[in-house]
Amino acid sequence: MYQPAPLILTLQLDERSFAFFDAQRRRYFPPERNFIPAHLTLFHALPGEYLAAIMREIEACTSDRRPFTLDVTGLRSLGRGVAYALESTELAQLRRQLALAWNDRLKSQDRQNHQPHVTVQNKVDPTQARALLEELCESFEPFQVEATGLELWWYRGGPWETVRSFSFPAG
Repeated sequence: MYQPAPLILTLQLDERSFAFFDAQRRRYFPPERNFIPAHLTLFHALPGEYLAAIMREIEACTSDRRPFTLDVTGLRSLGRGVAYALESTELAQLRRQLALAWNDRLKSQDRQNHQPHVTVQNKVDPTQARALLEELCESFEPFQVEATGLELWWYRGGPWETVRSFSFPAG
C-alpha cells in the first residue's frame, strides 16, 4: 500500500537571520551530510496522507498572526553537534495550538517537550562538537530574530522538498 512521505514543519525566519544561521551551518556542518538549509523544526514527521487537513490547520493558525520576535539565548550541545537555542512565548503558543489540533496524528518525537533550536553542526565526533561549542560560546552575545511564517516540507530521505510557505501577514 502506498504511504505518502512524512511532512516537516519549520519556522520561517527573516532574511538576515536565516542568512546568518545558514552561513554558520555551511561553515560547520559536514558538507557531505548538509543537504538542507538552516531551519528551526516545529514538527519532524507529520503524516503526509493528511496533507490537505494539515495545510488548512496551518492556514488557520497563520492567517491572523503577525511576525514576532524570538530571543537567541545561547548555544547548546547536541552531543555530536551544536545548535543555537531560541526562546519565544509566542512560538510556544503557536506550536501548542498546532500540536493540539494534530494530537492524534503526532509521532512520539513530536509529542516531546519542544526546545526550539537551529542546528549548525551535527554528526561529528563529540570532541569536535565540544571544541566548536566552546569557540562559539566565547564570543556569543544574545540577539533577536524575527519569525515571518511557517514552511511545510516533504521528507523523502534526501534534500527536503518544499510543499508551501505560509507567511504571517505584515502588521
